[in-house]
Amino acid sequence: MDISPENIHVVVIGAGVIGLTTAIRTLEAGFRVSIVAEHFPGDVKSIYYTSPWAGAHHVSHAEVGDLQMDEETFHTLWKLSEGEAEGCFMKIPHIECREEEEVGPCALEFMPDFRRLDSHELLPGSKSGYCFNTLTIDTPKYLPYLLQRFLSLGGTISRNRVQHVSQVIDGAFTRIPPDAVLVCAGLGARTLGGVEDKDVHPIRGQIVLIRAPWIKSGRTVILGGTKADDDWYPHPRPETTDSILHRTLTIFPELVPPPVRAKYSDDPTHRFTIEDLKPIIIENGCGLRPARKGGIRLESEVMQGTTPRKVIVVHNYGHGGAGYQSSWGSATIAISLLQKALTGFS
Repeated sequence: MDISPENIHVVVIGAGVIGLTTAIRTLEAGFRVSIVAEHFPGDVKSIYYTSPWAGAHHVSHAEVGDLQMDEETFHTLWKLSEGEAEGCFMKIPHIECREEEEVGPCALEFMPDFRRLDSHELLPGSKSGYCFNTLTIDTPKYLPYLLQRFLSLGGTISRNRVQHVSQVIDGAFTRIPPDAVLVCAGLGARTLGGVEDKDVHPIRGQIVLIRAPWIKSGRTVILGGTKADDDWYPHPRPETTDSILHRTLTIFPELVPPPVRAKYSDDPTHRFTIEDLKPIIIENGCGLRPARKGGIRLESEVMQGTTPRKVIVVHNYGHGGAGYQSSWGSATIAISLLQKALTGFS
């Protein structure tokens, strides 16, 4: 088997942020790449396609072993925000206060303009803190950008529902059978035949999208979200919507439309309520973050379809709520695993 990248056809299963990013990295490594997925950027929002629901920003909470992925991803996103994908990002300051005293180095010291907070800058009840600059990601713009970048590099796509990895290995959805498969199926890895990873489970999140052009972030603002382990409920819960509105209104009353605030400008005792926000709601939404007990699965194996022909399969899924913030770093690891497996396979 000739393992020169230009002679290797790779199929990526999944077109969420992990699948798209991994597919781009694979193309950049010189391989020929196709994406096979049921959902793509630009589709109507669905509980079955998590990436478009994300209110993505980059603040890593990864353990030491995964921090390198997040750091690489941040530097990649920061560079994109200053170039071809500038419109997909907004740079913002970030402040964190801690109830406990932090000593020693901070894992986030790689962030731009990182510094420790002085005592007079801390919130009441906190003992330490720091600030730095980071960015938020406009996911409805960023996902189509990733897809267009993939296509412009020569990648191809096929819209199909994959029931079993063997279908992909046998070439059911591509012109020729692949030499390798990258599984970036997110929550689908739990039920995907040939994988069926029961350690994969959802962390449900719910958000509220409002129209608020008076806020610096733009015409719309994402409020929320929530985290609920093993919660598969596919629709927004009204009581959760009310909770999100109440909590965000408490910490940021500027969400109330200026005409409503002006009406009570002479009454310092007036308290705005969530009813003041409900008229500017665009939509309520929820998504199922694809988490995995034991963390991200990044490993390779050899599999076969319905014939004796064997191919390399690399798994890259289980990112939970850290898909955007670890996407480029985990893609780099996945490609390294692919290259190493192909060398041994030959």
